Amino acid sequence: MDTEAELSERDPSSAPTTVPGERSRSLRIPDRPDGPTNWTWRRTALLGAVCAVFVLLLSNYVVQPYQIPSGSMEPTLEVGDRVLVNKLAYRSGSGPHRGDVVVFDGTGSFVQEPPEESPVAALVHSAAASLGLAEPDETDYVKRVVGVGGDRVVCCDGKGRIEVNGRPVTEDYLYPGDAASRVRFDIVVPDGTLWMMGDHRSNSRDSRDHLGEPGGGMVPVEKVIGRVDWIGWPLGRLGSLPGGGRG
Repeated sequence: MDTEAELSERDPSSAPTTVPGERSRSLRIPDRPDGPTNWTWRRTALLGAVCAVFVLLLSNYVVQPYQIPSGSMEPTLEVGDRVLVNKLAYRSGSGPHRGDVVVFDGTGSFVQEPPEESPVAALVHSAAASLGLAEPDETDYVKRVVGVGGDRVVCCDGKGRIEVNGRPVTEDYLYPGDAASRVRFDIVVPDGTLWMMGDHRSNSRDSRDHLGEPGGGMVPVEKVIGRVDWIGWPLGRLGSLPGGGRG
């Protein structure tokens, strides 16, 4: 038995030395990619959260997408249209004008008692609606301003037209075949309120339907959310909203 050879194999001093400049043959465990990957995901999530907050702030204070839920404004607005509501339209102090199409909160005018809803469900629905991903709240309406504070609105003159302050209103936006109104009325709009009507008069529940209720169907100006200025979807209807009639 070669004892000297065996001792030589066990002697660490006899192990080959690494020559300077020569690449080491020892194995190295590669760095785990978990750190950079996790940071990328965190950065993406943070960017998404910032974008979501920005969009929500934009929709709450500047312009809000709004999904048209019914045919009460046909042919101007059709069911499923996504419109953009300009929330800055009346911030300068000027109120809505006759002919403007506006979105408003009907609580207290069109709806006396808001529907009960759990706070969590209401929050989720409100966030989705503010992004145009869901139908608006049940208390939100879109109608056309026919009379403003101080106006006397009468239906109808001898030719079946609505009169505002004694002058007939040309309503080219009415649904084809519709009369200006089958409901007769003669009202004076109180200051700070609006008289609202849909363009599809035979398919619209508007101020006319609340004449005998508290408030008489008048919508307070402060309940106006914004003015509908653009149609954003579908692409075939993309564009600004046609101007309304003037008395």
